[in-house]
Amino acid sequence: MVTATNNRNNSKKEDIARNIFLNIGIPLSYSTKIVTDLINIITTNLLLNKKIKIKNFGVFTLHKKKIRTGRNPKNKKEYKILPRTVATFKASKKLKSKINNYV
Repeated sequence: MVTATNNRNNSKKEDIARNIFLNIGIPLSYSTKIVTDLINIITTNLLLNKKIKIKNFGVFTLHKKKIRTGRNPKNKKEYKILPRTVATFKASKKLKSKINNYV
């Protein structure tokens, strides 16, 4: 497997698209569209409150957080943190195993 690398510690959409291009051989413009469409599909389904399960990879879900009190550690002043919804990802056992065996 050929991997496009960068000098950063993280990957951008362009890096993922380039890896698809290098490994599968489809044009870079199509690879970019595939990555963009995949992210749009995941985002749209999360907005519809759907759980996204990708076998051997993991599960994307939304988690509703309640209102809570936070505290500034510098001045000890308390703040009210408003309720919000956050996206979460839980890696599958297979992905965790693959990562732990690789490192």
